[in-house]
Amino acid sequence: MSYNILIVDDSRTTRMVISKTLNLSGIPINQLYEAENGRIALEILDENWIDLVLADINMPEMDGVEMVDQMAKDGLLKTIPVVIVSTEGSQTRIEEMRAKGVKAYVRKPFTPELIKNLVEDILGEKHVG
Repeated sequence: MSYNILIVDDSRTTRMVISKTLNLSGIPINQLYEAENGRIALEILDENWIDLVLADINMPEMDGVEMVDQMAKDGLLKTIPVVIVSTEGSQTRIEEMRAKGVKAYVRKPFTPELIKNLVEDILGEKHVG
């Protein structure tokens, strides 16, 4: 089985780093989608089957918190695992996001291995190599 993953970050560089990490990870990927804010991410989620969302918190137009809140209101979207990838690392914010159903919280800067292992754990994939 291959996966459709949505990367949501206003930084093009961060999206490229995450995308490259996923492509090199050995995780079977069908399609990588990218959005620069939560509003665009919700449009992609409405039009495509997505298995996992990797999202920043601080973005223009609609931030990651608002995006997660909107996803939670939709019966199907609330079942999609979300991982927050952010520079913001206050314990209060992490607890707030976990209470909203976020599966994991990664602080930037991150290592490619961390992203790979997290995605494997959430999607249930284990690859050798």
